[in-house]
Amino acid sequence: MLKKLFFLSAIGISSVVFSQNKIKEKLGNYFDSLFVHHKIMGSFAFAENNQPTFLKVVGFSDVEKQQKANMNTQYRVGSISKTFTAVLIMKAAEDQKLSLDQKLSDFYPEIPNADKITIENLLQHRTGIHNLTNEGEYWQYNTKAQTESSLVNIIKKYKSDFEPGSKYEYSNSNYILLGFILEKVFKKPYAELIKNKIARPLKLTLTEVGGKIDTSGNQAKSYQYMNGKYEASSETDMSIPGGAGSIISTPTELLIFILGLEQGKLIKKESLDTMKNFVGNYGYGLVKVPFDTYWGFGHTGGIDKFSSALFYFPDLKVAIAFSTSQSDMDTNEISIKMIKTAMGKDFEMPGFKVFEVPENELRKYAGTYSSPDIPLKINIFIREKKLVAQATGQSEFSLEATSNTRFKFDMAGIVIDFYPAKNQFVISQGETKNTFTKE
Repeated sequence: MLKKLFFLSAIGISSVVFSQNKIKEKLGNYFDSLFVHHKIMGSFAFAENNQPTFLKVVGFSDVEKQQKANMNTQYRVGSISKTFTAVLIMKAAEDQKLSLDQKLSDFYPEIPNADKITIENLLQHRTGIHNLTNEGEYWQYNTKAQTESSLVNIIKKYKSDFEPGSKYEYSNSNYILLGFILEKVFKKPYAELIKNKIARPLKLTLTEVGGKIDTSGNQAKSYQYMNGKYEASSETDMSIPGGAGSIISTPTELLIFILGLEQGKLIKKESLDTMKNFVGNYGYGLVKVPFDTYWGFGHTGGIDKFSSALFYFPDLKVAIAFSTSQSDMDTNEISIKMIKTAMGKDFEMPGFKVFEVPENELRKYAGTYSSPDIPLKINIFIREKKLVAQATGQSEFSLEATSNTRFKFDMAGIVIDFYPAKNQFVISQGETKNTFTKE
């Protein structure tokens, strides 16, 4: 449902400042190229000095109807919803409807360690409450409507992962509970709180809690591109993510939201400063984001096949936002190129040359692989002369060849190196490497 967070790597910026308009045109061409090569569909925007200065939309909101997306197309923004939820919690604290040191046991005493878990722990993912989306059974009910009672029953049945306050571990369960707590203290539905306390003050008309996707109402479906065609994703029922990921919006409205937050239009400056109490790069519904010598804040989001990001860099006075409905690449690269463009810095346009591996070579790699260090198996098989991988209980993904023995899946930053003589492959993701052996 909701992707793990990916942080922008700090990179050196030494390139010559180009004409701002020329770089923006190049960024637009970059998105066009990504779409033509089936790497991306979505909407992208950034602001400089608090004013939107770039907007680009590529692809379809509904592939089956050949309905193109536009600047007002709404996308599911996933975990960016957590920032909205955290803002509402700070508003509740300002209104003295709750306190940040209040215990979860005041609301849900049945949750393990509820008497030790504070509202602040929930905001900072320092509770030990198990992430319900990490379990295989999640995919058995994620498309079915759930109630507060049914979700709390699911959350409470898992044992605590660690002692509250002792460490950080991202858990959607924390923000699902925060969404319900907001409903209790304000005595209003979460959707109404988003509308009245965030959308209305900022004059947002396209930011709201989502429901079943309605493409006739200019809402985007999400897709993956496989076997030469776009395949529609299943839809998470929005009763489940709630305060953790149920909001739909547009990049231009997300920019208004984060700029309005920074400008004190939603909560007091002191409250926002408290939200920026970063421990291990996570504050209250905010991620601390490095870029070159600068630091920004915001959040990323992923739900179904949607992927989004929203960042603001106070020293640069630059904000970026995007939402994709299909991506076959590491969207972290998009963030970096957008920030550089907003700063007037040039960037390198990627090549899209495809490396072809003969099918008789690919057959050497097919099979089921396992590792003593990882509790899942990975099946490698061939479809339409391409390698495809599928881990136990997870969706399959196509592998793109970069040499006869190296393949990649850009969307998750995965690289697989095959060693057929040993019947092994090494899978790399970031700094993590694991060896799998064919059974």
